[in-house]
Amino acid sequence: MWHRTDLISTLVIAALAFVTRFVGLTVPTASGTPIFDEKHYVPQAWDIAKAGIELNPGYGLVVHPPLAKEIISWGEMLFGYTPLGWRVMSALFGVGTVVMIMSLARRLSASWQVASFAGIIAVFDGVLLVTSKFGMLDIFLTFFIVVAAWALVRDHQQVHNRLHNAWKAGTLGDSVFGPRMGFRWWRFAAGVALGLALGVKWSGLYYIAFFGLASVFADLWLRRRFSIKRYITGTLLRDVPAALASIVALPVALYLWSWRNWFASETSVYRHAVADGTVSADSSFNILPDTLASFFYYHASVLEFHASLTTSGGHSHPWDSKPVEWLVAGRPILYFSNTDLECLNGATCRQMIYLFGTPIIWWLLIPVLLWSLWCVLLRKDRRFLPPLIGFAAGFLPWLAAYDRQMYFFYAAPLIPFVIVALALTLGQLAGRGRQVRWLIPARAPWGTIAAYGYLGAVIAMFVYFSPILYGYTIPESWYNSLMWLPNWR
Repeated sequence: MWHRTDLISTLVIAALAFVTRFVGLTVPTASGTPIFDEKHYVPQAWDIAKAGIELNPGYGLVVHPPLAKEIISWGEMLFGYTPLGWRVMSALFGVGTVVMIMSLARRLSASWQVASFAGIIAVFDGVLLVTSKFGMLDIFLTFFIVVAAWALVRDHQQVHNRLHNAWKAGTLGDSVFGPRMGFRWWRFAAGVALGLALGVKWSGLYYIAFFGLASVFADLWLRRRFSIKRYITGTLLRDVPAALASIVALPVALYLWSWRNWFASETSVYRHAVADGTVSADSSFNILPDTLASFFYYHASVLEFHASLTTSGGHSHPWDSKPVEWLVAGRPILYFSNTDLECLNGATCRQMIYLFGTPIIWWLLIPVLLWSLWCVLLRKDRRFLPPLIGFAAGFLPWLAAYDRQMYFFYAAPLIPFVIVALALTLGQLAGRGRQVRWLIPARAPWGTIAAYGYLGAVIAMFVYFSPILYGYTIPESWYNSLMWLPNWR
């Protein structure tokens, strides 16, 4: 149940998230213009703000769905084509992501303390911070994915309670397939979130596949747990069709909805690809009506673009990183650089902003995942399953496409699930061990001291690395002291 302490802790941590994300939000620019990949998405969002559609005046292929750019455009409608305008929605969704991470941890642990652990770690993670401070796509994808995971956990718990109450009351019914579950609004909500994630980036497909399978297997487990005789057939007949509707068909429908302005406009990218001869006469797309043929040709072109960005094909980028490097935040990305500045009585200074994972969080990623597996497999602690599934959905598919050019911001949707697993682990640790008698102002077990000591270390390390997260002007010597590893440069 939700208590007053839940409300207070959530409000306090949400306020911290708001402050950390809005401080210096408008400062880093390239002479007042967008920086890094903002240069792609911010002008496209401005087109949407003005005309309702990405005008694409440079006639380059627009390679991501329109939803996130439409959300960015809401801020530009309010504050104009300014840094605040193109970043305010990212910052707000960044705050929302922190709150949803807390909500997921709270739902899994039934503990406001564990939720607070997750919220504090999320506030002071560098990746979640920096993705929230620029007009790019990944914070929107991350938000919708965490919402989907939270909604599916709520759905599973609700269905479990329904079956448990029916079992206690003797009303499970006589069917060998078990009872029908009724309409499942939380699973429907998860489908909405997954559809919105897909409308931000195609990598939302990975989560549709993993979360959909997880939902079905969770239903299978529940039917078996409550001694349904034909639980496999019952799941196939009574759960799978509804799951396909909510977690596959609904997201696809919402994805198509996100393209509504493309269909409505006469000047959209490839809108008349058939009529103007862009689609060859012998293409299989020609069996479709012209509009649909042009739509699918557009998608085929985007798919070809992404498939061609391979290392073996000669594509390279100075900040390219592979999934194995994400596991230790081994290769950050430079978002902003202003060097050879004069400061401090003639000393050489610089301003740098990296997409940089707070090391004390990211360097525990592998140990925490291994501990989560241990808890699930040997301790039968199913609370760790959703974080493991969420992480796997965002990590394993990239291993299959290992040759593709990749960047650290692809890992942004991974870290919320690592944070939840970390918070659950701290919750296990807190309260354990012998009392420390000399502790002032009150005694506490060693486990509690370790848990709160870790949170303090997270905050301290965030502050230590804040110059390269916010772009403070610092001397070269200070900057060099922050570059612990050669691969960070």
